[in-house]
Amino acid sequence: MQYVNLGSTGLKVSRICLGCMTYGAKSWREWVLDEEASRLLIRQALEAGVTFFDTADVYSQGVSEEILGRALKEFGPPREHLVVATKVHGAMGRDPNARGLSRKHIMQAIDASLRRLGMDYVDLYQIHRFDPSTPMEETLEALNDVVRAGKALHIGASSMYAWQFAKYLHLARLHGWSRFVTMQNHYNLLYREEEREMIPLCLDEGIGIIPWSPLARGVLAGNRQAGTARARTDEYSRQLYDATRDADERVVDRVAKTAERLGVPPAQVALAWLLQKPGVTAPIIGASKPRHLDDGIAALDLALSSEDIKGLEEPYVPHSVRGHG
Repeated sequence: MQYVNLGSTGLKVSRICLGCMTYGAKSWREWVLDEEASRLLIRQALEAGVTFFDTADVYSQGVSEEILGRALKEFGPPREHLVVATKVHGAMGRDPNARGLSRKHIMQAIDASLRRLGMDYVDLYQIHRFDPSTPMEETLEALNDVVRAGKALHIGASSMYAWQFAKYLHLARLHGWSRFVTMQNHYNLLYREEEREMIPLCLDEGIGIIPWSPLARGVLAGNRQAGTARARTDEYSRQLYDATRDADERVVDRVAKTAERLGVPPAQVALAWLLQKPGVTAPIIGASKPRHLDDGIAALDLALSSEDIKGLEEPYVPHSVRGHG
């Protein structure tokens, strides 16, 4: 396993982050794994040297955090050797205050997440999306207080427009509040719109990039052809990729041909491409099978040539913004 700094912080993380949306309760999503199956993959990740784990309160309505917390306590090294990230924003109940980025919800949500994880603090506390109904200052001051209380070491953000993120960074600097150190954005070979504004902003500000959906919900790994349960039932995947399916298939085909020539699975090629992009700290891999983790780890040692990268990128066409909502 390789370890790098998380953005411009001194925090060391594994170059692969295990995403835990896949672990929880099938009542939330059909393709989600139950606790018994989830624990096997979390243990595999730990044994491979993965120290960076990402979840969210909204994943299976808290069950993902509970499963991750129990597994890390049983299988993992001491807490101080692990880097655990979770998120706040999504609806956690019917009450209008049980969602968003208000001070009230953030203060309630961090305590609830820590209780489910069985931890005193998280290393990275992230806003899952932008909340237009809450003043930015209110959100940032609440997050600053979470850090000052020792409940989170760092704060991060996820998909939004670059101007919104730039304003958050400006306000934090202006008031002397804790600033975002990571951007968890939608970035892969099928969706490269982040290269226009968000990634240049992150590079300029020293923000670590930890992309979600690095395999485009499995499309780049060939799950459409395989007919997996997630490919059949994941409505969000259709929202992200069905509108550009014909154009995207040309990229998928290029990945498959490159993989065949190199003698590796397509997933390794797609992940290796992402790992070689400037500013990318650690792709978030949502492993539902042991080979998914194997592919992620193997991709660390797969060096793509400039000709490989040019060939993989050449079929791309501009896309409308996807993933911010």
